[in-house]
Amino acid sequence: MKKTILIFGGIMGAILCINMVYMVNLSYNNPDFASNDLLGYAAMLVVMSLIFFGIRNYRNKDLGGFISFGKAFKVGLLIALLASVMYVVVWVFYYYLFVPDYLDFYIDHVLKQTPESEVAARAKEMEEFKTLYDNPVFVVLITFSEVLPLGIVVALISALILKKKPKQVQAA
Repeated sequence: MKKTILIFGGIMGAILCINMVYMVNLSYNNPDFASNDLLGYAAMLVVMSLIFFGIRNYRNKDLGGFISFGKAFKVGLLIALLASVMYVVVWVFYYYLFVPDYLDFYIDHVLKQTPESEVAARAKEMEEFKTLYDNPVFVVLITFSEVLPLGIVVALISALILKKKPKQVQAA
């Protein structure tokens, strides 16, 4: 089980990290870049499909084609957790070492996309967020909240789809 989690969680985490660094650089270096949160989460969902394949791989190669819902969910959850930890660690180092002013850029970007009637309220909201972001614990928690919930949902759905119990032979 450990090997499966390390392989699939590591690959998923690496892809998520590469995508995150690429997207931040793209938006950071191109102020006119129109980010699309829906597209970003769709890409994450595609990457999260590795949870499904990790559980299936473990079921078929290590367990002879059978797995309980609980074990399948545990494997999927651990894959998602490993990838999320990688994502958070890379973001924290990347943010503090390379783009410490990214939040200023992000807030400006959000306010440019906000309708004029809502700019004042949104600006206040974003300043409160920026104040919270000064706390590294908040940075870690908010970054986990970007990926881990989606990973949990994918692990749950994958476990439901992939659970398979051996057929019991009935006595005659």
